[in-house]
Amino acid sequence: MHTKAQLLLDWVDNRFPLTATWKSHVSEYYAPKNFNFWYYFGSLALLVLVIQITTGIFLTMNYKPDASLIPGTNISVAFASVEYIMRDVAGGWVIRYMHSTGASMFFVVIYLHMFRGLIYGSYQKPRELIWIFGMMIFLCLMAEAFLGYLLPWGQMSFWGAQVIVNLFSSIPIIGPDLSVFIRGDFVVSDVTLNRFFALHVIAVPLVLLALVGAHLVALHEVGSNNPDGVEIKKHKDENGIPLDGIPFHPYYTVKDIFGVAVFLAVFATIVFFLPSMGGYFLEDNNFLPADPLKTPPHIAPVWYFTPFYAILRAVPSFLGTQVWGVIAMGAATMIIVLLPWLDRAQVKSIRQRGVLYKTILAIFIVSFIGLGILGALPPTNIGTILSQIFSVIYFAFFLAMPWYTKIDKTKPVPDRVSM
Repeated sequence: MHTKAQLLLDWVDNRFPLTATWKSHVSEYYAPKNFNFWYYFGSLALLVLVIQITTGIFLTMNYKPDASLIPGTNISVAFASVEYIMRDVAGGWVIRYMHSTGASMFFVVIYLHMFRGLIYGSYQKPRELIWIFGMMIFLCLMAEAFLGYLLPWGQMSFWGAQVIVNLFSSIPIIGPDLSVFIRGDFVVSDVTLNRFFALHVIAVPLVLLALVGAHLVALHEVGSNNPDGVEIKKHKDENGIPLDGIPFHPYYTVKDIFGVAVFLAVFATIVFFLPSMGGYFLEDNNFLPADPLKTPPHIAPVWYFTPFYAILRAVPSFLGTQVWGVIAMGAATMIIVLLPWLDRAQVKSIRQRGVLYKTILAIFIVSFIGLGILGALPPTNIGTILSQIFSVIYFAFFLAMPWYTKIDKTKPVPDRVSM
Protein backbone atom coordinates (compact mmCIF):
# COMPACT_ATOMS: atom_id res chain seq x y z
CA MET A 1 0.00 0.00 0.00
CA HIS A 2 1.45 3.33 -1.02
CA THR A 3 1.87 5.96 1.65
CA LYS A 4 0.97 9.56 0.96
CA ALA A 5 4.69 10.41 0.86
CA GLN A 6 5.30 7.70 -1.74
CA LEU A 7 2.35 8.85 -3.81
CA LEU A 8 3.67 12.40 -3.71
CA LEU A 9 7.15 11.19 -4.72
CA ASP A 10 5.68 9.19 -7.62
CA TRP A 11 3.75 12.25 -8.72
CA VAL A 12 6.93 14.33 -8.72
CA ASP A 13 8.96 11.59 -10.49
CA ASN A 14 6.42 11.48 -13.29
CA ARG A 15 7.08 15.15 -13.91
CA PHE A 16 10.68 15.64 -12.77
CA PRO A 17 13.52 13.04 -12.49
CA LEU A 18 14.01 13.55 -8.73
CA THR A 19 14.61 9.92 -7.73
CA ALA A 20 16.63 9.19 -10.87
CA THR A 21 18.87 12.20 -10.18
CA TRP A 22 19.32 11.12 -6.56
CA LYS A 23 20.30 7.63 -7.63
CA SER A 24 22.67 8.61 -10.44
CA HIS A 25 24.52 11.29 -8.47
CA VAL A 26 24.30 10.07 -4.86
CA SER A 27 22.93 6.69 -3.80
CA GLU A 28 24.00 4.74 -6.90
CA TYR A 29 27.07 6.78 -7.77
CA TYR A 30 29.95 4.41 -7.08
CA ALA A 31 33.14 5.99 -5.75
CA PRO A 32 36.44 4.22 -5.08
CA LYS A 33 36.74 2.42 -1.75
CA ASN A 34 40.07 4.00 -0.85
CA PHE A 35 39.30 7.70 -0.47
CA ASN A 36 41.49 9.26 2.21
CA PHE A 37 41.90 12.55 4.09
CA TRP A 38 42.56 14.55 0.91
CA TYR A 39 39.06 13.79 -0.43
CA TYR A 40 37.31 15.81 2.25
CA PHE A 41 38.03 19.14 0.60
CA GLY A 42 35.68 18.82 -2.37
CA SER A 43 32.62 18.50 -0.14
CA LEU A 44 33.99 21.15 2.24
CA ALA A 45 34.29 23.57 -0.69
CA LEU A 46 30.59 23.01 -1.39
CA LEU A 47 29.81 23.62 2.30
CA VAL A 48 31.71 26.92 2.34
CA LEU A 49 29.94 28.00 -0.84
CA VAL A 50 26.60 27.47 0.91
CA ILE A 51 27.85 29.42 3.96
CA GLN A 52 29.00 32.31 1.78
CA ILE A 53 25.76 32.54 -0.17
CA THR A 54 23.61 32.29 2.97
CA THR A 55 25.56 34.86 4.99
CA GLY A 56 25.86 37.09 1.93
CA ILE A 57 22.09 37.20 1.53
CA PHE A 58 21.66 38.34 5.14
CA LEU A 59 24.42 40.94 4.81
CA THR A 60 22.81 42.52 1.73
CA MET A 61 19.65 43.11 3.77
CA ASN A 62 21.46 45.85 5.72
CA TYR A 63 24.44 46.82 3.58
CA LYS A 64 24.23 49.96 1.41
CA PRO A 65 26.64 50.34 -1.55
CA ASP A 66 26.89 54.11 -1.20
CA ALA A 67 30.27 55.87 -1.13
CA SER A 68 28.87 59.31 -0.32
CA LEU A 69 29.92 60.76 3.04
CA ILE A 70 27.57 61.15 5.96
CA PRO A 71 27.18 64.94 6.51
CA GLY A 72 29.67 66.30 9.03
CA THR A 73 31.88 63.19 8.97
CA ASN A 74 34.52 61.51 6.81
CA ILE A 75 32.66 58.21 6.98
CA SER A 76 30.87 56.84 3.94
CA VAL A 77 27.39 55.34 4.03
CA ALA A 78 28.83 51.98 2.95
CA PHE A 79 31.37 51.92 5.79
CA ALA A 80 28.70 53.04 8.27
CA SER A 81 26.34 50.29 7.09
CA VAL A 82 29.01 47.68 7.84
CA GLU A 83 29.46 49.21 11.31
CA TYR A 84 25.68 49.14 11.72
CA ILE A 85 25.65 45.44 10.86
CA MET A 86 28.43 44.81 13.38
CA ARG A 87 26.96 46.84 16.25
CA ASP A 88 23.19 47.15 15.91
CA VAL A 89 21.83 44.29 13.81
CA ALA A 90 20.90 41.27 15.92
CA GLY A 91 23.56 38.66 15.20
CA GLY A 92 25.04 40.90 12.53
CA TRP A 93 28.58 40.65 13.85
CA VAL A 94 28.62 36.86 13.67
CA ILE A 95 27.15 36.89 10.14
CA ARG A 96 29.79 39.40 8.99
CA TYR A 97 32.60 37.40 10.60
CA MET A 98 31.27 34.16 9.13
CA HIS A 99 31.33 35.76 5.69
CA SER A 100 34.83 37.22 6.05
CA THR A 101 36.19 34.02 7.60
CA GLY A 102 34.37 31.99 4.94
CA ALA A 103 36.16 33.90 2.18
CA SER A 104 39.57 32.90 3.54
CA MET A 105 38.52 29.36 4.44
CA PHE A 106 37.16 28.96 0.91
CA PHE A 107 40.66 29.48 -0.46
CA VAL A 108 42.22 27.26 2.20
CA VAL A 109 39.91 24.45 1.11
CA ILE A 110 40.33 25.17 -2.61
CA TYR A 111 44.13 25.28 -2.44
CA LEU A 112 44.18 21.95 -0.59
CA HIS A 113 41.69 20.53 -3.10
CA MET A 114 43.95 21.62 -5.97
CA PHE A 115 46.98 20.16 -4.19
CA ARG A 116 45.20 16.83 -3.98
CA GLY A 117 44.71 17.02 -7.74
CA LEU A 118 48.45 17.58 -8.13
CA ILE A 119 49.54 14.64 -6.00
CA TYR A 120 47.01 12.14 -7.37
CA GLY A 121 46.89 13.31 -10.99
CA SER A 122 43.18 14.08 -10.93
CA TYR A 123 43.60 16.25 -14.03
CA GLN A 124 44.75 13.45 -16.31
CA LYS A 125 42.67 11.65 -18.93
CA PRO A 126 39.68 11.27 -18.82
CA ARG A 127 39.27 14.10 -16.28
CA GLU A 128 40.64 17.04 -18.26
CA LEU A 129 37.26 18.78 -18.42
CA ILE A 130 36.76 18.39 -14.66
CA TRP A 131 40.08 20.18 -14.14
CA ILE A 132 39.17 22.95 -16.58
CA PHE A 133 35.84 23.55 -14.84
CA GLY A 134 37.66 23.51 -11.50
CA MET A 135 40.15 26.13 -12.67
CA MET A 136 37.31 28.29 -13.98
CA ILE A 137 35.75 28.04 -10.52
CA PHE A 138 39.09 29.12 -9.01
CA LEU A 139 39.28 32.16 -11.30
CA CYS A 140 35.65 33.04 -10.49
CA LEU A 141 36.44 32.82 -6.78
CA MET A 142 39.36 35.20 -7.23
CA ALA A 143 37.10 37.66 -9.04
CA GLU A 144 34.38 37.26 -6.41
CA ALA A 145 36.82 37.81 -3.56
CA PHE A 146 38.32 40.88 -5.21
CA LEU A 147 34.90 42.40 -5.86
CA GLY A 148 33.77 41.75 -2.28
CA TYR A 149 37.00 43.17 -0.89
CA LEU A 150 35.98 46.69 -1.96
CA LEU A 151 32.54 46.63 -0.38
CA PRO A 152 33.42 47.56 3.25
CA TRP A 153 34.90 50.77 1.81
CA GLY A 154 37.73 50.79 4.34
CA GLN A 155 41.23 52.08 3.75
CA MET A 156 42.65 48.81 2.46
CA SER A 157 39.52 48.11 0.42
CA PHE A 158 39.73 51.44 -1.35
CA TRP A 159 43.47 51.51 -1.97
CA GLY A 160 43.74 47.82 -2.75
CA ALA A 161 41.11 48.23 -5.46
CA GLN A 162 42.86 51.38 -6.68
CA VAL A 163 46.18 49.57 -7.10
CA ILE A 164 44.77 46.40 -8.69
CA VAL A 165 42.50 48.19 -11.17
CA ASN A 166 45.32 50.57 -12.11
CA LEU A 167 47.41 47.57 -13.12
CA PHE A 168 45.10 47.03 -16.06
CA SER A 169 46.00 50.49 -17.37
CA SER A 170 49.54 49.23 -18.08
CA ILE A 171 48.21 46.92 -20.82
CA PRO A 172 49.21 48.41 -24.20
CA ILE A 173 46.55 50.13 -26.32
CA ILE A 174 43.44 48.94 -24.43
CA GLY A 175 44.76 49.38 -20.87
CA PRO A 176 43.54 52.91 -20.04
CA ASP A 177 40.08 52.32 -21.48
CA LEU A 178 39.88 48.90 -19.82
CA SER A 179 40.67 50.30 -16.36
CA VAL A 180 38.05 53.03 -16.82
CA PHE A 181 35.52 50.40 -17.91
CA ILE A 182 36.23 48.25 -14.83
CA ARG A 183 35.93 51.21 -12.45
CA GLY A 184 33.07 52.83 -14.32
CA ASP A 185 34.82 56.13 -13.60
CA PHE A 186 38.26 57.72 -13.87
CA VAL A 187 38.94 56.91 -10.20
CA VAL A 188 37.57 54.40 -7.71
CA SER A 189 34.29 56.03 -6.72
CA ASP A 190 30.65 55.45 -5.87
CA VAL A 191 30.07 54.13 -9.39
CA THR A 192 32.80 51.52 -8.83
CA LEU A 193 31.28 50.49 -5.52
CA ASN A 194 27.83 49.98 -7.03
CA ARG A 195 29.28 48.12 -10.01
CA PHE A 196 31.35 45.79 -7.82
CA PHE A 197 28.37 45.21 -5.52
CA ALA A 198 26.15 44.14 -8.43
CA LEU A 199 28.82 41.81 -9.80
CA HIS A 200 29.62 40.41 -6.36
CA VAL A 201 26.07 39.53 -5.32
CA ILE A 202 24.47 38.61 -8.65
CA ALA A 203 26.61 38.11 -11.76
CA VAL A 204 29.65 36.20 -10.49
CA PRO A 205 27.71 33.93 -8.07
CA LEU A 206 25.43 32.85 -10.93
CA VAL A 207 28.43 31.92 -13.05
CA LEU A 208 30.04 30.23 -10.05
CA LEU A 209 26.98 28.07 -9.34
CA ALA A 210 26.75 27.07 -13.02
CA LEU A 211 30.43 26.06 -13.03
CA VAL A 212 30.07 24.08 -9.80
CA GLY A 213 27.14 22.20 -11.35
CA ALA A 214 29.17 21.51 -14.52
CA HIS A 215 32.15 20.40 -12.39
CA LEU A 216 30.02 17.86 -10.50
CA VAL A 217 28.24 16.56 -13.61
CA ALA A 218 31.56 16.07 -15.38
CA LEU A 219 32.96 14.32 -12.31
CA HIS A 220 30.05 11.90 -12.09
CA GLU A 221 30.21 11.20 -15.81
CA VAL A 222 33.78 9.84 -15.78
CA GLY A 223 33.99 8.86 -12.11
CA SER A 224 36.21 9.94 -9.26
CA ASN A 225 39.95 9.43 -9.19
CA ASN A 226 41.57 7.73 -6.19
CA PRO A 227 44.95 7.66 -4.39
CA ASP A 228 46.08 4.61 -6.37
CA GLY A 229 45.23 6.12 -9.75
CA VAL A 230 43.22 3.00 -10.67
CA GLU A 231 40.18 3.30 -12.90
CA ILE A 232 37.55 1.35 -10.96
CA LYS A 233 35.29 1.03 -14.01
CA LYS A 234 37.68 -1.57 -15.47
CA HIS A 235 36.45 -4.30 -13.10
CA LYS A 236 32.69 -4.72 -12.70
CA ASP A 237 30.43 -7.50 -11.48
CA GLU A 238 27.59 -9.07 -13.43
CA ASN A 239 25.33 -6.14 -12.52
CA GLY A 240 27.78 -3.56 -13.88
CA ILE A 241 28.79 -2.36 -10.41
CA PRO A 242 32.53 -1.58 -9.96
CA LEU A 243 34.17 -4.18 -7.72
CA ASP A 244 36.36 -1.50 -6.13
CA GLY A 245 33.52 0.98 -5.67
CA ILE A 246 30.97 1.71 -2.96
CA PRO A 247 27.85 3.92 -3.12
CA PHE A 248 28.57 7.54 -2.30
CA HIS A 249 25.53 7.46 -0.01
CA PRO A 250 25.58 6.41 2.77
CA TYR A 251 29.29 5.61 2.98
CA TYR A 252 30.90 8.86 1.92
CA THR A 253 28.11 11.10 3.13
CA VAL A 254 28.77 9.75 6.63
CA LYS A 255 32.51 10.13 6.13
CA ASP A 256 32.05 13.70 4.93
CA ILE A 257 29.88 14.53 7.93
CA PHE A 258 32.90 13.81 10.14
CA GLY A 259 35.02 16.15 7.99
CA VAL A 260 32.30 18.80 8.18
CA ALA A 261 32.20 18.52 11.99
CA VAL A 262 35.97 19.03 12.28
CA PHE A 263 35.90 21.89 9.77
CA LEU A 264 33.01 23.65 11.55
CA ALA A 265 34.86 23.36 14.87
CA VAL A 266 37.88 25.12 13.33
CA PHE A 267 35.64 27.61 11.54
CA ALA A 268 33.72 28.47 14.73
CA THR A 269 36.97 28.89 16.68
CA ILE A 270 38.19 31.46 14.15
CA VAL A 271 34.84 33.28 13.97
CA PHE A 272 34.44 33.60 17.75
CA PHE A 273 38.05 34.01 18.89
CA LEU A 274 40.28 35.07 15.95
CA PRO A 275 38.07 36.66 13.26
CA SER A 276 40.87 38.85 11.90
CA MET A 277 43.57 36.14 12.24
CA GLY A 278 46.16 38.73 13.16
CA GLY A 279 45.33 40.90 10.18
CA TYR A 280 45.48 38.14 7.56
CA PHE A 281 41.71 37.60 7.24
CA LEU A 282 40.70 41.18 8.09
CA GLU A 283 43.39 43.87 7.91
CA ASP A 284 43.60 46.51 10.62
CA ASN A 285 43.51 49.30 8.01
CA ASN A 286 40.14 48.08 6.79
CA PHE A 287 38.56 49.09 10.09
CA LEU A 288 39.34 52.70 9.12
CA PRO A 289 37.03 54.53 6.67
CA ALA A 290 38.38 55.02 3.14
CA ASP A 291 40.33 58.24 2.69
CA PRO A 292 41.29 59.06 -0.93
CA LEU A 293 43.80 61.63 0.37
CA LYS A 294 45.72 59.30 2.70
CA THR A 295 47.56 56.30 1.26
CA PRO A 296 48.35 53.44 3.69
CA PRO A 297 52.10 52.88 4.16
CA HIS A 298 51.91 49.31 2.82
CA ILE A 299 49.23 48.13 0.41
CA ALA A 300 48.96 44.37 0.03
CA PRO A 301 46.12 42.06 -1.00
CA VAL A 302 44.53 39.44 1.23
CA TRP A 303 46.73 36.40 1.88
CA TYR A 304 45.17 34.21 -0.82
CA PHE A 305 46.25 36.66 -3.55
CA THR A 306 49.76 37.26 -2.21
CA PRO A 307 51.59 34.51 -4.20
CA PHE A 308 50.44 36.07 -7.47
CA TYR A 309 51.04 39.60 -6.15
CA ALA A 310 54.63 38.59 -5.31
CA ILE A 311 55.09 37.38 -8.89
CA LEU A 312 53.78 40.75 -10.12
CA ARG A 313 56.29 42.63 -7.95
CA ALA A 314 59.14 40.28 -8.88
CA VAL A 315 59.07 41.47 -12.50
CA PRO A 316 60.84 44.84 -12.80
CA SER A 317 59.10 47.65 -14.61
CA PHE A 318 60.26 48.24 -18.18
CA LEU A 319 60.20 51.70 -19.74
CA GLY A 320 58.04 52.90 -16.86
CA THR A 321 55.34 50.25 -17.34
CA GLN A 322 54.43 47.25 -15.23
CA VAL A 323 52.83 45.38 -18.12
CA TRP A 324 55.26 42.45 -17.93
CA GLY A 325 54.47 41.98 -14.25
CA VAL A 326 50.76 41.98 -15.05
CA ILE A 327 51.34 39.42 -17.81
CA ALA A 328 53.39 37.25 -15.44
CA MET A 329 50.67 37.43 -12.78
CA GLY A 330 47.99 36.47 -15.30
CA ALA A 331 50.13 33.69 -16.74
CA ALA A 332 50.72 32.31 -13.23
CA THR A 333 47.00 31.65 -12.85
CA MET A 334 46.29 30.53 -16.41
CA ILE A 335 49.18 28.10 -16.78
CA ILE A 336 47.62 25.82 -14.16
CA VAL A 337 44.79 25.11 -16.62
CA LEU A 338 47.29 23.42 -18.96
CA LEU A 339 48.33 20.72 -16.47
CA PRO A 340 46.48 17.85 -18.26
CA TRP A 341 48.57 18.47 -21.37
CA LEU A 342 51.86 19.34 -19.67
CA ASP A 343 52.05 16.15 -17.61
CA ARG A 344 53.45 13.33 -19.78
CA ALA A 345 53.66 10.68 -17.06
CA GLN A 346 52.12 7.26 -17.66
CA VAL A 347 50.83 7.14 -14.08
CA LYS A 348 48.49 9.41 -12.19
CA SER A 349 49.18 9.03 -8.48
CA ILE A 350 52.22 10.19 -6.57
CA ARG A 351 52.30 6.67 -5.12
CA GLN A 352 53.69 5.41 -8.42
CA ARG A 353 55.74 8.51 -9.24
CA GLY A 354 59.52 8.57 -8.94
CA VAL A 355 61.83 10.60 -6.70
CA LEU A 356 62.30 13.26 -9.40
CA TYR A 357 58.64 14.32 -9.51
CA LYS A 358 58.26 14.18 -5.72
CA THR A 359 61.32 16.39 -5.23
CA ILE A 360 60.25 18.94 -7.84
CA LEU A 361 56.71 19.04 -6.42
CA ALA A 362 58.10 19.66 -2.91
CA ILE A 363 60.28 22.51 -4.22
CA PHE A 364 57.24 23.97 -6.03
CA ILE A 365 55.14 23.92 -2.85
CA VAL A 366 57.93 25.64 -0.89
CA SER A 367 58.23 28.31 -3.60
CA PHE A 368 54.46 28.89 -3.65
CA ILE A 369 54.33 29.31 0.13
CA GLY A 370 57.41 31.55 -0.05
CA LEU A 371 55.72 33.74 -2.65
CA GLY A 372 52.66 33.97 -0.42
CA ILE A 373 54.75 35.16 2.53
CA LEU A 374 56.77 37.64 0.46
CA GLY A 375 53.66 39.05 -1.20
CA ALA A 376 52.26 40.00 2.20
CA LEU A 377 55.44 41.81 3.30
CA PRO A 378 56.63 45.30 2.32
CA PRO A 379 58.99 45.16 -0.68
CA THR A 380 62.73 44.97 0.06
CA ASN A 381 65.79 44.24 -2.08
CA ILE A 382 66.30 40.76 -0.63
CA GLY A 383 62.56 40.12 -0.78
CA THR A 384 62.50 41.03 -4.47
CA ILE A 385 65.41 38.70 -5.20
CA LEU A 386 63.72 35.84 -3.35
CA SER A 387 60.45 36.56 -5.16
CA GLN A 388 62.26 36.37 -8.49
CA ILE A 389 63.85 33.03 -7.56
CA PHE A 390 60.55 31.59 -6.39
CA SER A 391 58.78 32.93 -9.50
CA VAL A 392 61.29 31.16 -11.75
CA ILE A 393 60.73 27.93 -9.79
CA TYR A 394 56.95 28.40 -10.05
CA PHE A 395 56.96 28.69 -13.83
CA ALA A 396 59.69 26.07 -14.28
CA PHE A 397 57.50 23.52 -12.50
CA PHE A 398 54.93 23.82 -15.29
CA LEU A 399 57.10 24.60 -18.32
CA ALA A 400 59.58 21.78 -17.62
CA MET A 401 56.85 19.29 -16.71
CA PRO A 402 56.72 17.59 -20.15
CA TRP A 403 60.41 16.75 -19.72
CA TYR A 404 60.77 15.63 -16.10
CA THR A 405 57.48 13.70 -16.00
CA LYS A 406 58.52 11.78 -19.10
CA ILE A 407 61.95 10.71 -17.77
CA ASP A 408 60.81 10.12 -14.18
CA LYS A 409 61.07 6.49 -13.09
CA THR A 410 57.64 5.22 -12.14
CA LYS A 411 56.18 2.10 -10.53
CA PRO A 412 53.54 -0.13 -12.14
CA VAL A 413 49.95 0.89 -11.49
CA PRO A 414 48.14 -1.78 -9.43
CA ASP A 415 45.29 -3.64 -11.07
CA ARG A 416 42.96 -3.06 -8.13
CA VAL A 417 42.73 -0.38 -5.46
CA SER A 418 44.54 -0.93 -2.16
CA MET A 419 42.87 -0.29 1.19
